[in-house]
Amino acid sequence: MRIAVKGRNFTVEDDLRERIEKKFAKIANQVSSLADMEVELCQERNPAIRESEVAEATLYLKGITLRARERSDSMVHSINLVAEDLSRQVKRHRDKRRKRREAAKAQQQPGIA
Repeated sequence: MRIAVKGRNFTVEDDLRERIEKKFAKIANQVSSLADMEVELCQERNPAIRESEVAEATLYLKGITLRARERSDSMVHSINLVAEDLSRQVKRHRDKRRKRREAAKAQQQPGIA
């Protein structure tokens, strides 16, 4: 899986890139190696917004796009929240595909019950 990291109003440093790759390694094991992921990190400049660190992740799979967006006080916490959310979405998508495959297989073999 290819991961592209972008920063908006924010400079993305190497240690943060390594943390992102480490957090999304679990997702990379569950999806195809042809999948693409874009992670966009931004910092809101409005002082009235307390949770100003925002992390967005978009995962492009074959036939579907999964998105997650989280905000918190620290960028590391936002990245952790996005990784959990996207992991949950990937698991749900895999379960749906597995059920569809099993249902199609059951229709092809009608005599076995």
